[in-house]
Amino acid sequence: MTPIEQTRAQKIARRLIHLFCQALIFLLTRREVNGRDNIPENGPLLVAANHISMADQYFIAVNIKRRMMYMAKEELFRHRPISLLVQAFGAFPVRRGIMDRRALDKANQVLDNGLALFMFPEGTRSKTAQLQPAYPGSALIALENNVPIVPIGVTGLENVPKGPLWWVFHRHQLTVRINIGRPFYLPAQEGKASKETLREMADLIMEHIAALLPPKYRGYYAHRVKPDAVKD
Repeated sequence: MTPIEQTRAQKIARRLIHLFCQALIFLLTRREVNGRDNIPENGPLLVAANHISMADQYFIAVNIKRRMMYMAKEELFRHRPISLLVQAFGAFPVRRGIMDRRALDKANQVLDNGLALFMFPEGTRSKTAQLQPAYPGSALIALENNVPIVPIGVTGLENVPKGPLWWVFHRHQLTVRINIGRPFYLPAQEGKASKETLREMADLIMEHIAALLPPKYRGYYAHRVKPDAVKD
């Protein structure tokens, strides 16, 4: 079975998990989502966001009214409870640190089927909540498929606590903001893009994400964004 095909039972399970996560997010956080209208309703789409928490993909997924698939590190699929959760949100495994052709083929299949593919160009969670240098994978996929890219900037989730009692007594202290930018395309390339070109194009994607974040989150890309593009 491909990452796109699902049995009826899987669809029901996915929907139930979505509803459960939506309820938790509604009850336990304060949310501000800007730019929902920037998400095209149909057609292939690459969604790219910064990565500051293990909860990023779930918050974004329940706030975007499109079915999305995303790459997740293969280690998550080794533990059944976590595997069920990430698969319910459309995840498929990718081996980090190498050019995982199988994962790239699945990503291309997602886009070929007119769906939205969600990626973290940084490849891993930032422990400081500041942007890190991007890997070239997101640019490679965008260029190979000539699809629009929607950048997303997330703040607040770096403060997610681990203790369950915290949520009960401090719900309104956690405010999550999701800024959704306008779709854009990477500049067309003649022939196969070089590694240097892919790095430049990945940096361009990150510039769009950085512009949606307050200055203190921009990290490696702070110098590539106009001052005060987004206020705190």
